[in-house]
Amino acid sequence: MAKELKELTKRSENYSQWYNDLVMKADLAEQSAVRGCMVIKPYGYAIWEKMQRVLDDMFKATGHVNAYFPLLIPKSFLCREAEHVEGFAKECAVVTHYRLKNAEDGTGVVVDPAAKLEEELIVRPTSETIIWNTYKNWIQSYRDLPILCNQWANVVRWEMRTRLFLRTAEFLWQEGHTAHATSEEAEAEVKRMINVYADFAEKYMAMPVIKGVKSANERFAGAVDTYTIEAMMQDGKALQSGTSHFLGQNFAKAFDVQFINKNNEPEYVWATSWGVSTRLMGALIMTHSDDNGLVLPPKLAPIQVVIVPIYKNDEQLHLIDAKANEICDKLRALGISVKYDNADNRRPGFKFADYELKGVPVRLVIGGRDLENNTVEIMRRDTLEKETVTCDNIETLVSHLLDEIQENIYKKALAYRDARTTTADTYEEFKEKIEAGGFVLAHWDGTTETELRIKEETKATIRCIPLEGDKTPGVCMVTGKPSACRVLFARSY
Repeated sequence: MAKELKELTKRSENYSQWYNDLVMKADLAEQSAVRGCMVIKPYGYAIWEKMQRVLDDMFKATGHVNAYFPLLIPKSFLCREAEHVEGFAKECAVVTHYRLKNAEDGTGVVVDPAAKLEEELIVRPTSETIIWNTYKNWIQSYRDLPILCNQWANVVRWEMRTRLFLRTAEFLWQEGHTAHATSEEAEAEVKRMINVYADFAEKYMAMPVIKGVKSANERFAGAVDTYTIEAMMQDGKALQSGTSHFLGQNFAKAFDVQFINKNNEPEYVWATSWGVSTRLMGALIMTHSDDNGLVLPPKLAPIQVVIVPIYKNDEQLHLIDAKANEICDKLRALGISVKYDNADNRRPGFKFADYELKGVPVRLVIGGRDLENNTVEIMRRDTLEKETVTCDNIETLVSHLLDEIQENIYKKALAYRDARTTTADTYEEFKEKIEAGGFVLAHWDGTTETELRIKEETKATIRCIPLEGDKTPGVCMVTGKPSACRVLFARSY
């Protein structure tokens, strides 16, 4: 790797530092002038855009439509749902004034004390309250239901300890908010959307996930049930990668959203909400990347193929240009994103290292000898294997290779997760395995007291009660009380 790009901390030495180095050096994001907020750089945003595009299509295929709701929420709205306000109160940013004025001493601007808002406004940490206040005006009859809305937006949660993509004060996300006539319909929606997230994670991010239900202590503030997808990062920690909430009638009651049902009786509406955020960027990085840089799944890579020329003079470059552009046209005709980098301001060695760092799945190199032989050197980023192949039908070869890389990195991540998923029957065994890292399946008595004790003593949390897998009853590893099934524990981000 080029010396300029080499200072990437090794994962084995300091995983956290490796992650920070990679986010910065691969030009994904950087710290901003505002504490806890990030600048998502063009290359990082290009990956997020691809995620956004795929997810948006998946939402629309399941009948959802996009809308937009205000950034600012009256404080009184947040107070209406007790659990909700309790869950978010400590993270809320508050707008108190609407005007600045010049300081009398000429030192700049100050808040105008005469411009105090009658009611403070909360910068949205999530939008349930403002949306359900709106839905009250949209819903009168069962004929108005269901409402299946999604919004792409930014939210603010005033985090004390931040890390790029994983936990920032402001982040980008989508939040779906749906209204239904029956609890059965709402619960079906919640399950449908967690399956959409799981499909996206596995088919596009090449990231295996475990679907499950959150414990009462871990569920979303104001929800009756929270469904989650949990992924394992390369350091053995879990990352919650998407959630879907059954809100029951809690928000409908808080905002008095009723409809006349088919029996001509008033009834409160049933609600769901669900979301994924730019945290998925962190998940993508930590699931696949290595000591050389990013490893991107081809389906989400902004550049799927890069072509680099190696030439002795301008005459040779012109000939390579013609060949490379011919290959580019063939690849683009198959819907493959390709970049031909013939810029003369960087050496080929630097370009190789840079595209490796940025996780471009396939690299093609064309030199003078390749022109003579009608060949090209091809390298795949996931294994770093190189070979020289004919240019005949190169587009078909590359297309198949991209599919192979996508499948390979999924299988690698799945094998890693499976190898680091174990069971524990005693609390001592559990403590040892949690310390070693990874997922541990163990019996728990279903009480918050036991859950909090485990968290305090081991720093492990119940990631979810898995929807699939072993459902054999047993006894709690801590208290010896009956347990319905094993639940998934891990330390997490």
